Amino acid sequence: MSWKRTEKLMETIKHYSNFPATGVSLRQMVQFGERPSTGTLFRASQFLSEELPIRLAHRVQELSELPDGLNEMPSICRVRDWYAQSFDELVNLPRPTLDGDVKERLLRPARRPGKESNILSKATQNPSIVKGQYKSAPDPHSVNSNGNGHGHGREIKGSTSSRRYYAAADDGQEWPPELSAYNRKFADTLEKIKRRHDSVVTTVAQGILEWKRKKQRMQIDHNIQAFLDRFYMSRIGIRMLIGQHIALTDQRQRSDPNYVGIICTKTNVRDLAQEAIENARFVCEDHYQLFDAPKIQLVCNPNISFMYVPGHLSHMLFETLKNSLRAVVETHGEDKQEFPVTKVIVAEGKEDITIKISDEGGGIPRSAIPLVWTYMYTTVDQTPSLDPDFNKSDFKAPMAGFGYGLPISRLYARYFGGDLKLISMEGYGTDVYLHLNRLSSSSEPLQ
Repeated sequence: MSWKRTEKLMETIKHYSNFPATGVSLRQMVQFGERPSTGTLFRASQFLSEELPIRLAHRVQELSELPDGLNEMPSICRVRDWYAQSFDELVNLPRPTLDGDVKERLLRPARRPGKESNILSKATQNPSIVKGQYKSAPDPHSVNSNGNGHGHGREIKGSTSSRRYYAAADDGQEWPPELSAYNRKFADTLEKIKRRHDSVVTTVAQGILEWKRKKQRMQIDHNIQAFLDRFYMSRIGIRMLIGQHIALTDQRQRSDPNYVGIICTKTNVRDLAQEAIENARFVCEDHYQLFDAPKIQLVCNPNISFMYVPGHLSHMLFETLKNSLRAVVETHGEDKQEFPVTKVIVAEGKEDITIKISDEGGGIPRSAIPLVWTYMYTTVDQTPSLDPDFNKSDFKAPMAGFGYGLPISRLYARYFGGDLKLISMEGYGTDVYLHLNRLSSSSEPLQ
């Protein structure tokens, strides 16, 4: 039976969109521990069953109210309906009926000998985000001052003002089978939602192309750029929470001591950089039919490791390296025997781990620097076809695309308090600085 949007559902979504999202930090996400108990996972499921509908509702509302006819484009309507359907499934997922004793156990703090009860560290202000930068609209609800973004006055299915992502529930006793069954069902629902939203990036890009053709516009304006920043930043947050919860649920079957969900507590920068270098060179050789792509020299202490999401770091490194290789090949010519070497230098500071990628790809004119952060801006003569399936993984792209590599990589960097900056010498080359916040306490941007 096919899903249909109803007026009642849209009213419910509008109601949910009035509530603020709750920011979570990387450190808070790993405080579940390596193997969360059934009770702890159930508490996390309860948080997400309230938090994700709020985030999805914000996006449905924004997609419905886009200006200048953009909200009427077929691809934009399709994405809006995906978000509405996912909202519908989460809100209507039946919850187990629990007796009073189990409810009391779930609310009781976990026994942790010798540890303080305030094990949950506070999320600090994200240093890369201006307050309200990624919000859809001014929020009528207050947010408390501890940086966690826990809203007050919320009345959604009995939630309270002290909603928290991490809440341990482990008293060493067995939990009733209903909790395990619900955890599995909830994780399966999240899997389905994650798959449904796989091609959101390219489908929204298709919607922008439809709008540009209809309105006969060459560039997108500031308002649409700001919308895309908010939308894609929100998408990173939603997929981070969903991916982390699915991985935590699966992790009870398999264990890697350095992983908590999709977060690696000892992400080795050198290993990931080396892998990204090999992948970028392979794509470059394939695209230009080269026997040997331009060399990339890596300067990195092999022991640098920190808490991060390896998938995010791989994506950012691959995209920036791919850009550098393309610039080098196209500046010096595909027939050149020996290309100049691109350097990747990794430095470890107290606050940041910084990765500098230096190429001799001819640089970018100063007037064009702001454009590299604009969606749909590309120096490729012919933008490739936007097949919605080609970008399903988020981490797979052609050698050059539709101008999404750098802007989305910057969002990934900023999501946990880092940044991506670019300095260019026209006529010589470009330096890209990828700053990664190693303190891991920065709150994600609230959408």
